Amino acid sequence: MRSIIIASTSTVFGGEPLDYLLEELKIHFKDLDEILFIPYARPGGISHEEYTQKILKPFESIGKKVKGIHEFKNPTEAIKQAKGIYVGGGNTFVLVSQLYKNKCLNALKEVINNGTPYLGTSAGSNICGLTMNTTNDMPIVYPPSFKTLGFVPFNINPHYLDPVIGSKHMGETRETRIKEFHKFNTQPVIGLREGSYLEVKGNDVILKGPLKARVFEYEKDAYEVETNTSLNLLK
Repeated sequence: MRSIIIASTSTVFGGEPLDYLLEELKIHFKDLDEILFIPYARPGGISHEEYTQKILKPFESIGKKVKGIHEFKNPTEAIKQAKGIYVGGGNTFVLVSQLYKNKCLNALKEVINNGTPYLGTSAGSNICGLTMNTTNDMPIVYPPSFKTLGFVPFNINPHYLDPVIGSKHMGETRETRIKEFHKFNTQPVIGLREGSYLEVKGNDVILKGPLKARVFEYEKDAYEVETNTSLNLLK
């Protein structure tokens, strides 16, 4: 059975990496002792080695070892042999480019659909949707395709921000950008606020965390859904 956590962020404001998810991760990764980390998104351009070192501590605190995919000669074999997988945040364009370059995308689909526990945060969450087209990131590299893992039947906008009343900022809001997306695409989009995540068990998708999520459907008004709401009907 599929077991997936799709989190808006790794770090909630003022906290330590993954601290708000640790109790959930103890359960999520309970039957394994080592996690394969995929650091391809490289936040701020840091190296794969630096990124992997940054996430050792939270997993050590719940008794898990971490090994970076870059430490293996064959990335697809590393994925096939992994007991659990974590794809971290950073730049989604860089992440998706590397996944295609290293022929990892289909391997990820296969093992996770067959039950390997998966955690994605930020860019690692973005790739769980049908495409990466609702990322917030700059297109600093060009991936072969925008199609991603499709573990849920919609797109995801991590780090979703609500418009600030009275703000003099002249750039587009997240809502405006998603509405622009729907001028050319029809799949729903979930705006995941910081601290919120989606829990996928088999084919069930449930919103978790303390905050509501904002749902955007093609040619419909956006609306809010409460935590613990099923998103199974979104197509």
